[in-house]
Amino acid sequence: MTTELNIQVTEWSKIGDEVIHLYTITNANGVKVNIANFGAAIQSVVVPDKNGNYADVALGYDTLQGYEHDDFYIGTVVGRYANRIAGGIVEIDGKSYKVTTKEGGFHHHGGKVGFNKKVWEARLFADTDSVGVQLTYLSADGEEGFPGNLTTTVTYTLNDANQLAVDYKAVTDKPTILNLTQHMYFNLAGHNSGSILDHELMLPHQYYLPVNVMQVPKGDAGNVKGTPFDFTHFKTIGRDINAANEQLELSYGYDHSWVVKQKRSNELVLAAKAAEPKSGRKLSVYTTEPAIHLYTGNFLDGSPGKGGSPYGFREGFCLETQNYPDSPNHPDFPSSVLNPGETFTSKTVFEFGWDKDSEIEEPVI
Repeated sequence: MTTELNIQVTEWSKIGDEVIHLYTITNANGVKVNIANFGAAIQSVVVPDKNGNYADVALGYDTLQGYEHDDFYIGTVVGRYANRIAGGIVEIDGKSYKVTTKEGGFHHHGGKVGFNKKVWEARLFADTDSVGVQLTYLSADGEEGFPGNLTTTVTYTLNDANQLAVDYKAVTDKPTILNLTQHMYFNLAGHNSGSILDHELMLPHQYYLPVNVMQVPKGDAGNVKGTPFDFTHFKTIGRDINAANEQLELSYGYDHSWVVKQKRSNELVLAAKAAEPKSGRKLSVYTTEPAIHLYTGNFLDGSPGKGGSPYGFREGFCLETQNYPDSPNHPDFPSSVLNPGETFTSKTVFEFGWDKDSEIEEPVI
């Protein structure tokens, strides 16, 4: 266990002349987070269990090459537009822009080479209450079809309350659209511990967004009551995941957004709680974003991760805080438009603990 907040820097690899670093931030409780300036990736999150045994609870890779070849967005920041946009044309202020699409006719997670494959510029900071890393990337006008030179800053901050905050800021010189998320895959038993179906999950939200065959929202929100999407009280992820349900069958499990808010605001609210019963580890997620997207690792295929461990089907889960998917095609969804002269801001806090029955405190950062 460490005795104070600290930060360490390791040269990890190179891409041409650009150095890729790992930044290790640690708090007084021994919680340790590794961050890379490639993809703004969170490479590991080490936390104790109820008996004081430490484990890495975030899926990831040991080498830069793992992230370069990764198909699952593991641990990275996803943008310029996270999740899906139906069709290849978006309209912004009456102008049409053709964005990159996948087979199937939808834009996905930023395009062919999204923010998760970019080198970010890093700056370190520390004070008496927290330590962190600030990462900045300039997305050029026209990148993946999106208009505007967009400067995005992601700031990771760790404090002694075991809270890892993710703050986003962005500015543009042309009207554009933006939807950012942190795509960590969690397994609170340990990144290499197999199925996550025994994890307990609570999403305190009455509505989710049903999807069509393209896995983009149909438009109307669905009430979770009486459906497998009801996580308003703790239940295991696996309890209903194989239920005979069209929505689950379309996505091979949970790959859906829950409505946290109907409008954008700066209010930080509880979006999710998760717990792993054997270890006692818990996770609480707070966000200012309008939605949280639960993905249960339905397409993980056994590709090797850290230590050569295969990450297989449903062996990690994501809690992606973001705007509603396909927002540009739904005028009644919260807007994803960012205009010149405006500053996009968003905050998410991942709070870790190791006693499921203890009270979850409000975030302090």
